[in-house]
Amino acid sequence: MANLVVSQFQVSVAVPVGRDTSVRRSVFKTNNLSFGDRSWLPVYSLDLKSRHAGMRNGRIVCMSVQQAGKSKVSVSPLKLEDAKEPPLNTYKPKEPYTATIVSVERLVGPKAPGETCHIVIDHGGNVPYWEGQSYGVIPPGENPKKPGAPQNVRLYSIASTRYGDSFDGKTASLCVRRAVYYDPDTGKEDPSKNGVCSNYLCNSKAGDKVQITGPSGKIMLLPEEDPNATHIMIATGTGVAPYRGYLRRMFMEDVPTYKFRGLAWLFLGVANTDSLLYDDEFTKYLKDHPDHFRYDRALSREQKNKSGGKMYVQDKIEEYSDEIFKLLDGGAHIYFCGLKGMMPGIQATLKRVAEQRGETWDEKLSQLKKNKQWHVEVY
Repeated sequence: MANLVVSQFQVSVAVPVGRDTSVRRSVFKTNNLSFGDRSWLPVYSLDLKSRHAGMRNGRIVCMSVQQAGKSKVSVSPLKLEDAKEPPLNTYKPKEPYTATIVSVERLVGPKAPGETCHIVIDHGGNVPYWEGQSYGVIPPGENPKKPGAPQNVRLYSIASTRYGDSFDGKTASLCVRRAVYYDPDTGKEDPSKNGVCSNYLCNSKAGDKVQITGPSGKIMLLPEEDPNATHIMIATGTGVAPYRGYLRRMFMEDVPTYKFRGLAWLFLGVANTDSLLYDDEFTKYLKDHPDHFRYDRALSREQKNKSGGKMYVQDKIEEYSDEIFKLLDGGAHIYFCGLKGMMPGIQATLKRVAEQRGETWDEKLSQLKKNKQWHVEVY
């Protein structure tokens, strides 16, 4: 891995180090980054046709700009910083915005069940959003249930801050898992039943056009009134997307109007180590901001819970339940994002813990919702 150091910041590029400086240049495309009055060296985005390029421990490195040391990336404040309300439905399904794919990067290693990609989309600053919102994507083709009509909109949580991965306010990133269907009888993949939009996005290439709508959603907005607040974030798989945006805003970007001094605590549940998403970024925050960030992973195929079963995210919550409940009593916000199937187990765990503490969970949940501390977005 070669690291290009620019001023106080580090651009990580997956390039084999050696005397051959040509490094198979055909597999890379360069984009010059600029924001504020800073000049940057090119960032290389990987052409996924070359499957073996840019691999590190079997995982393709997400090539967004990374912070080096404890310095943050200075950003030129967008008008969004002065807005009192988030932008909503700037573009609707009947008149979507035509954006451009910047890059598609595989995030997971070879032992991960399935493929998850980080997709950067250039919206030219025309579809601004706040952290925690979603974009709609309309895949090409006609709606099979409505011949002649376009495909339905699919919603994806945005995995970047309002400044995007290039920090100029012109891109948005999505975290997309390719939905693949396998016939239960034959065990073979049935492409006719694969997820239309997820496969379209994961198969897309730099320069491709994509129809987007939105932004939408208020439930998962990051409350910024109190910079000392505690935020407990619980995710399974690609549900980590909005939290990546939160954490980049808290720890990576130097935003004049938002100085985070509270506690961010992330619980991420995935199958195994190869399935971890944005782990390098989160680990970096943990190292640089130990007083303000905590990070707990639940690896169901590699870890055991206290009963000897598989470790799921609800088991991690139970492990720290006393502390979590105390933080909630103190006004902490708690967020849940991921598959719907995560919630029954989590709710059962929280109810059991509440009863052990002599509390009624239904009453506590009602109070959390009333106080706007409870944020859920599942799909």
